[in-house]
Amino acid sequence: MKFPKLKNKAILAPMSGVTDIAFRELARKYSASLTYTEFIHSKAILHNNNKTNEMLKISKLEKPSAVQIFGNSESDILEAAKLLENKFDIIDINCGCPAYKVIKTGAGSALLDYPDKIQSLIEKLVKEIKKPITIKIRSGVKEVNALKIAKIAEQAGISTLTLHARTQKQGYSGTADWNLIKKVKEQANIPIIGNGDISSPEQFKEKLEFSKVDYIMIGRASIGNPYLFQQINDFLKTGKYKQKSKEIQFKEYLKLAIKYNLDFSQIKNQAIYFTKGMENSAKLRNSLVSCKNIEEIKNLFKLS
Repeated sequence: MKFPKLKNKAILAPMSGVTDIAFRELARKYSASLTYTEFIHSKAILHNNNKTNEMLKISKLEKPSAVQIFGNSESDILEAAKLLENKFDIIDINCGCPAYKVIKTGAGSALLDYPDKIQSLIEKLVKEIKKPITIKIRSGVKEVNALKIAKIAEQAGISTLTLHARTQKQGYSGTADWNLIKKVKEQANIPIIGNGDISSPEQFKEKLEFSKVDYIMIGRASIGNPYLFQQINDFLKTGKYKQKSKEIQFKEYLKLAIKYNLDFSQIKNQAIYFTKGMENSAKLRNSLVSCKNIEEIKNLFKLS
């Protein structure tokens, strides 16, 4: 199954606690070409609880739509994918998360030490699921084996691969190896998505031209700053881009968060993210911690 051709080059990364439906819709409004749900454990999908179902809701702007699944059981991941294939256009398997609570269970980037498991999982998914199957990986666990994993995954039938070019051991330290991303793209016959250390439109253009990847995924730099996608899109087209204040961005997020009835705790956490780079941001964050309702948050941001 082919990966759909996307209109723009910048993709929003799936991020736990960040990419809720309101944030994804705002990113889409700001020209993100693809957005994913937060990563969701295969067992949680099978248990069909309310919290998981809320995470699986998608916006009308999310076309195509993508879900990211993680887990350590091949059968559970397969069953979860079957449950979701009619709802989502793309099913992505997380083979890259470096968090200890994930890798200690054998999920996320822990799978990179077991290429045979990745191959078996992809082959079964591709055989039984009638939607594009994609994976997100890291460079390796301790040693770099991304070229090997990418080749195995492509032969097994994935539609595209995203590489965050750091090892699991690195976490988010050091720098992403875009030379490795370029090598993966050079050997591939499928679309490749690069990921790591892109925080400005200028960096985006530079890495896109250097690596020749099909798309670039943006993660941490977009937290509290989804307008980055519009800036990237404008810069690629015109060589220029505008600024949009964090207050205005948060106002738009808050409107969507209320529309989708998101938990207050989630809204407050996102509000804290949006304060980065604002005047008196430290004081604002301290005040946000004690907010008890949305009206208090609105007052802090001076929103009518």
